[in-house]
Amino acid sequence: MYDEDDLSLLDAEVELESPLDKIEPLTAESEEAKPDPELMLALLENPQPQQRMLAARAFCDIEYPRATPHLIRLLTDTCPLVRVSAAYGLGRNPSPDAVGPLIAQLHQDWNGYVRKGVVWALGNCRDRRSLAPLADALKTDISAVRLWAASALAQMADVGYEAVLGAIPPLIGALVKDPVAAVRSNCAWAIGQLCRELPSNVVYATAIDALIQAFAEDQDLGVREDAKASLLGVGDPRGLQLIETLEQEGWF
Repeated sequence: MYDEDDLSLLDAEVELESPLDKIEPLTAESEEAKPDPELMLALLENPQPQQRMLAARAFCDIEYPRATPHLIRLLTDTCPLVRVSAAYGLGRNPSPDAVGPLIAQLHQDWNGYVRKGVVWALGNCRDRRSLAPLADALKTDISAVRLWAASALAQMADVGYEAVLGAIPPLIGALVKDPVAAVRSNCAWAIGQLCRELPSNVVYATAIDALIQAFAEDQDLGVREDAKASLLGVGDPRGLQLIETLEQEGWF
């Protein structure tokens, strides 16, 4: 298990954030402002860490498959800012080839911001191999990483039925037990996304029960609201009935 002091080099108030959190979406309007990808490829080999970081950061905004092998190599760079930039770059340029190296770096990197970027990238890769390491991160890592691991597990909806079945139990566990409300909220959201892909079976019913419990009992208003939104999004009759009943009785 990682120590929460893993992110102690920065202000505790921004623990759940990262220097690269506010990545802008790719849009046609921003095309003119994008750097030359070939120039950025060359800078990825620059001996100066700041230049490598800036080049890797550029690929957070550029989809350019030729950059992928270079970004994979930079996952093990000596500079943590280069590593986190490479992880985010791979999240913008997901590839099956990146999954193995990302998982390896998740297991070995001491820096919480790097691991956070790695779990985001693994989610975007939408690969069955990511399920176990993401579930483990949700259980054992620091809060900033757990937060994104929950969101990343929601991407298993695009992987397949078996992956959805595997993602729901760790999300339920964290929804019930995680001490950080923001993590529980992300779990509630992720469970709602995954339930949309499930037939009415035991796993589905268990997930709905967990959302109902969070809506009715969690001490944090934000968690309750996210659980409610998930229940409304899934449209489960039991959940909808409970929401209506509790609101009519003035619980909320």
